[in-house]
Amino acid sequence: MILHFYFARRFLKSFLGLLLVFSLMILLFDLVEQVRRLSGTEASFWQKLSLSLLHVPETIYEMIPLVTVLATVAMFVALAKSSELVVTRAAGRAALVTLMSPVAVAFGIGVFALALLNPVVAVTLKRYSALSEIYLAGSDSALSFSTEGLWLRQAGEEGQTVIHADRANAEGTEFYDVTFYGFAPEGGMTGRTEADSATLQEGGWLLSNVKHWPLDAGSNPEAASVTRDEVLVPSNLTVDNIRESFGEPAAISIWNLPAYTRELTDAGFSARRYMVWIQTELAKPIFLAAMVLISAAFTMRHARFGKTGIAVLSSLLMGFSLYYVKNFAQILGDNGQLPIMVAAWAPPIAALMLAIGLVLQMEDG
Repeated sequence: MILHFYFARRFLKSFLGLLLVFSLMILLFDLVEQVRRLSGTEASFWQKLSLSLLHVPETIYEMIPLVTVLATVAMFVALAKSSELVVTRAAGRAALVTLMSPVAVAFGIGVFALALLNPVVAVTLKRYSALSEIYLAGSDSALSFSTEGLWLRQAGEEGQTVIHADRANAEGTEFYDVTFYGFAPEGGMTGRTEADSATLQEGGWLLSNVKHWPLDAGSNPEAASVTRDEVLVPSNLTVDNIRESFGEPAAISIWNLPAYTRELTDAGFSARRYMVWIQTELAKPIFLAAMVLISAAFTMRHARFGKTGIAVLSSLLMGFSLYYVKNFAQILGDNGQLPIMVAAWAPPIAALMLAIGLVLQMEDG
């Protein structure tokens, strides 16, 4: 038990040290990128620094599997050089038994990242996206879902327009049972427009079967209402803007994603990308455990055998390859070319089985 705690502590120390180093490097590089990206705006240096601080958690969260690989390599290379692995094996401990504690720590890191870091990343990423849009464009457009339908806000020279629709098509280009609420720059409502459908075209929304009520002070809205077959409402939104307004799956807490996907489906949009993301996140602890086993299979050897550099390079290449395969499978799942469960769970489980096989193959005796 003492050895288990010792190896667990060594692995956790290696992981946290590398995580801190990568965090500082990413913060520096991201700050340089924010300064370049916002050079033509009025954003101050401290605002750019705050953007970098908000963006770093997402990048670090995505890099956790790679940091796990590097931490495992660093730990076992150090143990090999100090001959601690030789002593451990001489005491009769098999390789898989020695790896139990680092694997358990990696699995725990995955659970911690899923349960606690994921919501933190969601909050910071959402705030980062909103502030970036404000600094670059002066305002932001937002899309949200509820049990009453979907809501979209767009900015224009004449003020804000809030759009409500009961549902939409999967592409996000046509809304049904739509209501447009116009607001002046000062904040007062200027008019209300209802339509059977609204189709997003280049330059605006094309409304069908429209009725408009002006809400000028002192006037009778119903008496001044206008009914038309079609009306073009100017808009600077594009299909890509609306899809981006859905938010990246990482910008939504794992605890809120199931309800969000239900609302997205009820609104008529495809929630497949979010469903793949949920399953991929749930499989993260298994994938991190596989990363530890893969790295240990090549580096859990005595230094006197030589070729340490080749062993380290092999473990890094294998770890990066599995990380790439996992991301590629996730993309195929997003596009509907793989079933959701296969895209999310097949790479981690296959990586775990491959890692166990490699450890047993490399183990003497």
